[in-house]
Amino acid sequence: MRRLVEARARHLGFDAVRVTRPEALSNLPERLSAWLSSGAQGEMAWMAERSDQRADPRALWPEVRSIIMLGMNYGPESDPLDLLARRERGAIAAYAQRRDYHEVIKGKLKELGGYLSAKGDVRVKVFVDTAPVMEKPLAAAAGLGWQGKHTVLISRELGNWLLLGAIYTSADLAPDAPEIDHCGSCRRCLDACPTNAFPAPYQLDARRCISYLTIEHAGPIPAEFRAPMGNRIFGCDDCLAVCPWNKFAETAREARLAAQADLAAPPLAELVRLDEAAFRQRFSGTPIKRTGRDRFLRNVLIAIGNSGEPGLVPEAERCLADASPLVRAMAVWACGRLSGRSACSGLFKRFGLGETDAQVLAEWDAVLGEGRTGRGEAERP
Repeated sequence: MRRLVEARARHLGFDAVRVTRPEALSNLPERLSAWLSSGAQGEMAWMAERSDQRADPRALWPEVRSIIMLGMNYGPESDPLDLLARRERGAIAAYAQRRDYHEVIKGKLKELGGYLSAKGDVRVKVFVDTAPVMEKPLAAAAGLGWQGKHTVLISRELGNWLLLGAIYTSADLAPDAPEIDHCGSCRRCLDACPTNAFPAPYQLDARRCISYLTIEHAGPIPAEFRAPMGNRIFGCDDCLAVCPWNKFAETAREARLAAQADLAAPPLAELVRLDEAAFRQRFSGTPIKRTGRDRFLRNVLIAIGNSGEPGLVPEAERCLADASPLVRAMAVWACGRLSGRSACSGLFKRFGLGETDAQVLAEWDAVLGEGRTGRGEAERP
């Protein structure tokens, strides 16, 4: 049965398949509890919810005897770092330039699970980043790779461009040996992080991570992280791109994971003009759609503020009248970066005098100077 599962997985397009046991991660409850207690998960409350099931696969499904971990390569067609110099363009993480991997991988997992069930009297449950499953530690325990100092799974054969899926099964399958750590003294991923999101090797503080800030974080991005974001508008590949194990990486073989040309380097001037309907249409079927238009435009406006492009000033000014307070707030910041205090004083008279949102007014205060908006101390957030 093990050989049949492996052959079928390869046929479905998976680049790696290994097996582990639910009891393989005996220290995971303590590791997860310590990370959650530090608050490093930020606003990701779902990490703490059902943490018992996240830390122990048997708490999620008592029938599980084996866990099949699968990896699908999504290696980018070019170096993601090259785009960071094109300040008038938006940099989107490589995985998000493609069709939503949840849809692609889950369909294949269901097919593989159905195949497994048909070959024997076994039950299966499939997961792809949508349930309390610790995919990376399980993948490491199964021998797919090891969690690098940037906490992402690294494969000796495929580098760190891997999307993971899991099949919990009642079948008794022979497990693979876990992979050992091959990072050695290398710290390229740690040094590459623009916001110092790694307090120590193998530790990630999501609250400082650009991927978290641009995707999971709901409100205005803290001011200290805006300039380091550069033109990264959805996710960040810096720590992944510099990993030396990527010398073995290949571009994605799965046709549905091919990068979409219009997401490779989209002009910020186009993106900032998207209304709700246009946003949904442009990003339909991609991971970006789930973030929502307002949060996405927040990111785009920060990139515009970092661009240094005078031609983008009218685009930022236009967003000062946007219906979304989040968009207006970041438009204020972008105008301040591109035009300076003097120009923004006139903009405040046009767009800010009737403003009622506390966060937008706080951004005006930051640009014009405390008290210039006419608010009293009690009114400030």
